Amino acid sequence: MFSMSRAARRKTDEAGRPGVPGKPGGSGTAGEIRVRSAAGRWVLVASVLGSALAGIDATVVNIALPAIGRDFGAGFGTLQWAVTAYTVALASLILLGGALGDRYGRRRVFNVGVLWFAAASLLCGLAPSAGLLLAARALQGVGGALLMPGSLAMIQASFHPEDRARAIGSWSAFGGVATAIGPFLGGWLVQAASWRWVFLINAPLAVAVVLIARRHVPETRDPAATGRIDVLGAALSCLGLAGVTYAIIAAPEHGAGSPTVLVSGALGIAALAGFLVAEARQEHPMLPLSMFASRQFSAANGVTFAVYGAFGGVFFLLAVQLQVVSGFSPIAAGTAMLPITIMMLLLSARFGRLSQRIGPRLPMTVGPLICAAAILLMFRVGPGADYLRDVLPAVVVLGFGLAVLVAPLTATVLDAVGAEHAGVASGVNNAVARAAGLIAVAALPAVTGLSGDSYDDPAAFSHGFHQSLVIAAALLVAGAALAALTIRNPSAPPAEVPAAPQEEEQPAPRMHCAVDGPPLTARKCNIG
Repeated sequence: MFSMSRAARRKTDEAGRPGVPGKPGGSGTAGEIRVRSAAGRWVLVASVLGSALAGIDATVVNIALPAIGRDFGAGFGTLQWAVTAYTVALASLILLGGALGDRYGRRRVFNVGVLWFAAASLLCGLAPSAGLLLAARALQGVGGALLMPGSLAMIQASFHPEDRARAIGSWSAFGGVATAIGPFLGGWLVQAASWRWVFLINAPLAVAVVLIARRHVPETRDPAATGRIDVLGAALSCLGLAGVTYAIIAAPEHGAGSPTVLVSGALGIAALAGFLVAEARQEHPMLPLSMFASRQFSAANGVTFAVYGAFGGVFFLLAVQLQVVSGFSPIAAGTAMLPITIMMLLLSARFGRLSQRIGPRLPMTVGPLICAAAILLMFRVGPGADYLRDVLPAVVVLGFGLAVLVAPLTATVLDAVGAEHAGVASGVNNAVARAAGLIAVAALPAVTGLSGDSYDDPAAFSHGFHQSLVIAAALLVAGAALAALTIRNPSAPPAEVPAAPQEEEQPAPRMHCAVDGPPLTARKCNIG
């Protein structure tokens, strides 16, 4: 066995940061694993199953909401918190989770997140009251914030540079399959057994993920990650989002001018303002505000906020509308959105490649408009709705619009800040998307009068649902307008001028990048 210097052993991840080689006894060395090897397959299995835990849970809970409300005799505000308690923790801590993985080991923090998520899932499944269920959902969000960044970071740091794009493509594809299966599985569990099994089933899967990761995934970290962890920023963002969300959800029940609503709203706004001040002064901030100096980055995140706010609110309400108003069973409601995932799996990569040729402005303008048309088609989803006639056309058009939009949007976010900041940029964009969905889930019902026992009154719920569709469509149109006005296509490369006879210099190589969505998380770039 030959010795190797520390500099030679050190690998670099895709963002240009050095990693740490795997511990002895693992099935591969960080930065050297190939996709087609047994070690590579095991790394993919651990990463896909781990991210699927959090991804699936975020979708299946919507299917279980009516059953949860009936079991606990809970009002609509409680159902909102069943979604938002999770999202508050996830949106406010996901950047911190990525930083912890870089500092203390991506595999270690990933495993902690998986076990935390499993323990919180058991608490959810065994919760004797609505209050304990909501507390456990918040704990689930903490676990999700720890495991989700590590899922992709492990792939980036473990695989050979030539295989990273292929590995990320496989991770994305299998993640899409898991997302498609999730609502179907959740609907079947709610219908055949109990909503509690939507949470309890996570525990055995989590144990398998941790065992696979410990045995087969090499540990990596970023030795350049120094300085204090931004605990203050994480605490202020969590307090701010929670305060504003509580004020929005409580306003219909207590009145917009009630002391509870005013105090929680004021505290939330003050905490968010303090978060911005803290991030501007931190040496190592969780959210580098300097990234928003890029007009392209700010514009792309503005589009993200508008469109994902619309999607978050509609998906939350549609799952209830299908069951309470249209009379769908939980399993039928769970599979109703399956064509969206299928359309994205089939078309997203193609539209990503198209956007590389024509630029992102047109896809990011047309995509939200197609989605807005799909949202308006959902006006047909009412009492006695037929799936093939009333639901399927809307979800097919919505899937097509998402396929047009998602890969160019994510590519624009990453390209706006450069490869060295791709990880942070992706995390910021993820947090923006989740915060938008959080606010929409809280605000849309308040604006449209859905509160109390609305989900037990089909006529009242359907009226509020249809009003919400109009607002969501308007958000999508606003996102399209913002993209048309602010997103810039890359400048055309300058024409190559033949060198003078006495000069022998060769023109610099150009980068040709292919998009690997959905969702786009990295690009394979070929020099030539």
